[in-house]
Amino acid sequence: MTEKEELKYKIRAASKKEKAELVFKNARIVDVFNLDIIQGDVAVSAGKIVGIGDYEGHDEIDASDKFICPGLIDGHVHIESSMVPPHEFAEAVLPHGVTAVIADPHEIANVSGVNGIQYMLDSSEGIPLDVFIMLPSCVPATSFEHSGARLEAEDLQPFFLHERVIGLAEVMDYVAVSNTSDSMMDKLEMALKHSSLLDGHMAGLPSDMANVYRSAGISTDHEVTTAQEAIQRVQRGMYVQIRQGSAAKDFNRVIRAVNQKNARRFLFCTDDKHLDDLVKEGSVDHHIRLAVKHGIHPVTAIGMATLNAAECYGLKSKGAVAPGYDADLVLVDDLSSFKVDSVYKRGVLTAANGKTVKTADRRKVPGMLLDSVVLPEIDSSMLAVRADENQLMTIIEAVPNQLITRRAEECVNTEGGFFVPSADLGHVKLIMAERHKGTGLIGKGILKGFPMKRGAIATTIAHDSHNLIAAGMSDEDLIHAAAAIKEMGGGLAVAADGKILAKLPLPVSGLLSDQPYEKVLDGLQKIHDALAVTGLPDSFNPFLTLSFLGLPVIPELKITCEGIFDVAEFRHI
Repeated sequence: MTEKEELKYKIRAASKKEKAELVFKNARIVDVFNLDIIQGDVAVSAGKIVGIGDYEGHDEIDASDKFICPGLIDGHVHIESSMVPPHEFAEAVLPHGVTAVIADPHEIANVSGVNGIQYMLDSSEGIPLDVFIMLPSCVPATSFEHSGARLEAEDLQPFFLHERVIGLAEVMDYVAVSNTSDSMMDKLEMALKHSSLLDGHMAGLPSDMANVYRSAGISTDHEVTTAQEAIQRVQRGMYVQIRQGSAAKDFNRVIRAVNQKNARRFLFCTDDKHLDDLVKEGSVDHHIRLAVKHGIHPVTAIGMATLNAAECYGLKSKGAVAPGYDADLVLVDDLSSFKVDSVYKRGVLTAANGKTVKTADRRKVPGMLLDSVVLPEIDSSMLAVRADENQLMTIIEAVPNQLITRRAEECVNTEGGFFVPSADLGHVKLIMAERHKGTGLIGKGILKGFPMKRGAIATTIAHDSHNLIAAGMSDEDLIHAAAAIKEMGGGLAVAADGKILAKLPLPVSGLLSDQPYEKVLDGLQKIHDALAVTGLPDSFNPFLTLSFLGLPVIPELKITCEGIFDVAEFRHI
């Protein structure tokens, strides 16, 4: 069918000159424009909604006991944080009503460069989930980072020819923006030429930086952590993406900024969420439930998860149940509890009763994305941290369920002039080892607010350069965990008493599994069980918390391959 024939076909169905392909009868339709509920039929032909009212269809579904909502949109997500590629990621989020995501593949790009971006595009081709790509703006995140790749404007430019590439992702190197560095200006100019969509990243920055970012053409921020920050962003014309992921849980503070007057400037995002949390807790459907608990009207909350996100990113055919929009539809029994009954993608049943209808085709992983972990044989001498008795040491203090850290100055336990971890003092050894170029660089530090009693954990998921990061109570267990990571070619490992208790291989750029998502879930459960042995509580996600301790663009202190980094002073200390 040609485009002209399809257009005629839809018009004939809309004008009732012939039956629609599919009609949902007698539904309660969520009207995100008027923030109301409409009673009527929803007619679908050629994957589009062609009418609301009274229609007949070749296929008809009695929806008299259901609410029909637009397909949900996650406004900012790193699919890599689920530890599965896009075609497996879709299996996890479609049953939760998510039919489109705005994805930033900067995790895999920091490891594998343009090959990583291309893999994410290829893996998301032809799946029942729309994956729109915002190109990574900061690879590496800062100029001194030891990442696996470096991307300039000329590397990114060809990707704008792809129909699902829609803009430039989170601009986190605020120093490069405010100093108008040539490299950053080239990327901003390129993105503005091809698209008006530029994402921000203003973690811990003063409100005046919103003026700088808006003047640079950047219009969103997902790093808001307080209601006051949210209001300041909106005042300056920005969209605020309220985040609730596995590590960063900002929702309860930021939602207080939302009211009926400004709600259209807010949308929802998960940013970074582990696969097990996506399956159990949900994606942005979880945001809707949280919003309702905080007094937001269910229809307003649904609009934030649909129309607001669609308008923010220029997705003109998505975000509403109305003629001319894609028939991406979610059926629920109740709007407040928002338990998804079934999901339709362009009018085709895609998920029902918590499961996808059709399993995604398995995709072959290009060999160039494998064998990305190059680590030395680590011994205790390489992990030693000098410390004298009664000497105040600079310590990174983690904040549970937040990405920010605090700076502490404390005395530590020592032995022979070197730091010794202490469960009583809450002091853990923290290391980051370069794993891309085989440089042998290992940054070392002391971590607090990470209540580990014994053992060690290690992973190659360390935002954004994704070097090996590990925390432990003994050098022996740190060495065993690092060796397991090297052997697997990347992943997660838990060690205690000189043994590996659990491990999860992530051989694709050291970030993603090459197995079905169900197997990854099983592996994550084994990791969770092993974490209990270390004494780490389940009130926060230790691996995700650990992974963000290496991101030197979020205050206050972080660790890199060269040591402890002060984000405010923007220098190693």
